[in-house]
Amino acid sequence: MKTRVVVLGAGFGGLELTTILSEAMGEALDVVLIDKSDSFVFGFSKLEVMFGRQEAAAVRHYYRDFVKPGVKFLQTTIRSIDPTARRVVTDAGEFEADYLVVALGADLDPAATPGLVEGGNEFYTVEGAFALRDVIAKFERGPAIVGVTGKSFKCPPAPSETAFLLHDYLTSHGRREATEITVVMPFGVPIPPSPETSQAILGAFAERGIRFVKDNLVQALDPARKVAILTDGTELPYELFLGIPVHRVPEVVVQSGLSTDAYNWVPVNKKTLETAFPRVWAVGDVNGIGTPKAGNFAEGGAKVVAAEILAQITGGPEPEGYRGVGTCYIEFGNEQVGRVDVEFLAGPKPTGTYYAPSEKLVDEKSASGASRILRWFGRTWSARG
Repeated sequence: MKTRVVVLGAGFGGLELTTILSEAMGEALDVVLIDKSDSFVFGFSKLEVMFGRQEAAAVRHYYRDFVKPGVKFLQTTIRSIDPTARRVVTDAGEFEADYLVVALGADLDPAATPGLVEGGNEFYTVEGAFALRDVIAKFERGPAIVGVTGKSFKCPPAPSETAFLLHDYLTSHGRREATEITVVMPFGVPIPPSPETSQAILGAFAERGIRFVKDNLVQALDPARKVAILTDGTELPYELFLGIPVHRVPEVVVQSGLSTDAYNWVPVNKKTLETAFPRVWAVGDVNGIGTPKAGNFAEGGAKVVAAEILAQITGGPEPEGYRGVGTCYIEFGNEQVGRVDVEFLAGPKPTGTYYAPSEKLVDEKSASGASRILRWFGRTWSARG
């Protein structure tokens, strides 16, 4: 019998991990990759569609094209996970694993914020972002709010990026003077690990007349009065609300016992990302290691876990532990992209290195996305159309 590895979730973490295992052992392994979706979409591509810079069909990468020796992809719903037995029950059957990797990400819960579903919009799901293309096209005047509704959320630069791209969109359509843009975030600065990056974003906000409301969440919307209610009691009027929904642990993960409740991410060993259950790992957004919930960090974690699995199978040396290293590209608008490289776990506190916005980094970001699509799906692709 071949050694079986079951990977739950086909985001950055799942795609990279299974690719590494396939490259290393090919048909000698039995790898099962499971996801409920039929396609992968980069987080940044949602903004491209939302602001009319890409067509929706162009940013979907179908898992049917993810073809790797020794790997089988299944599109199905996961019903239960037994981490003790390393057994997974799905609508497509039951799977027992020698090695189990949970990379199911974070679920989004717009209904957790009163009024958001009825009176606002969210752009963190693929469907929500794609639907906003038409909504934004009709927005002509009044206040717009980009508002975070939960303390833990994917891609910390995304609210700022959205504000910059909204500014550009409204400017290009002659509507900016008739509108206001406010960003509400739960941090004191946009990117806490990198003061230099935060100052650059705040400076760009000031240049563009974008208001930054710090240390606050949007706790509710009142659709009848069209106001957003913040945690400090402030009320902000809006005509357009672009929300970052509350993030939570997927319910199937909570029910498995890997997490204690919906808002406590799966605890893991900080070096290996292994859970309290032997040969069961949690990779990416679903774990509680403390790195940002972003694809680049999930990918980095996947590399560590793949090395762990291969070492155990082959009897090789223990690999170097996870350091929480990642790169985030930041859209500043005006066809320029900045970058911050962050390391979270190597020292007493996170450190970040900032690279100022430039056209060169636009190309670098595009190449980064294209290289992953080539590696995972075997085809060429342009991130910017």
